[in-house]
Amino acid sequence: MAITVEPLSDACGAEIKGIDLREPIPESTMKEIEDAFHEHVVVVFRGQDITEEEQMAFANTFGGLGERQRSPNGSTPGGSYDTPFMFVTNIKDEKTGEPIGAFGDGEMWFHHDTSYYENPHKATLLYSITLPSWGGNTCFSNMYKAYDNVPDDLKAKLDGRKVLQIHDYKRRERIDIYNTDISGMLKYEQPIFVTHPITGRKALYISRLMSARIEGLAPDENEEILEQLFDLSEDPSVVFEHEWKLGDMVMWDNYASIHMRKDFPRDEPRLMRRLTLKGYGSLN
Repeated sequence: MAITVEPLSDACGAEIKGIDLREPIPESTMKEIEDAFHEHVVVVFRGQDITEEEQMAFANTFGGLGERQRSPNGSTPGGSYDTPFMFVTNIKDEKTGEPIGAFGDGEMWFHHDTSYYENPHKATLLYSITLPSWGGNTCFSNMYKAYDNVPDDLKAKLDGRKVLQIHDYKRRERIDIYNTDISGMLKYEQPIFVTHPITGRKALYISRLMSARIEGLAPDENEEILEQLFDLSEDPSVVFEHEWKLGDMVMWDNYASIHMRKDFPRDEPRLMRRLTLKGYGSLN
């Protein structure tokens, strides 16, 4: 099976052509895909027509599937927890009116998936099933490049520090941890800078949506530095924007990237099927 890898931007992202994910993939080809994934951070497979079982089979070639965790305070997105899949959608059940999935409408700020777990999931695979007439693009930020752009004096100040990652299933709102009871929310302190266990490269590990407090800093300084890091992580020079087409499956490195969703018409259905991969272990 001959594949080609075509870079999609200077920031990150590559399309892998010449592959049908319904078919068995030779070991040598899987090695090429894995190498492309680690080099480009985000890989895109266009024109796929895959079932849940076929998506799961492909994901399993990269290791075990990630498990979803319920928030202690009961604030969880919609959809079943009896399956490894999460449906990212604004579609509601016709009978009950309840969401059939999670994170339905509108823009969603930059974030890592599961950064608030002790062992964050290493990758996400998202497959497009139904798309609106416009919008809903996903932007990916290369956090290797973002780390490289952190000024040396700030790197020295932050080296070895941790940042509280927390999520309460908001999409466009940071949690005010100084005036909010966070005891029942999913959260974990992670290093601000992480070394990728496969590539050995250093990445910035913060996001506007989920990073709340850097250890050892007063509130004002914390906010000032986080804003500086957010701006570096969202600079257009490190961002690739993916325009979805039906049958796209996109896989991204959850240690080396953050992602966000752009707005789309709220009266038009959008349905994406998501799997995550179990992480390499603790980042600490």
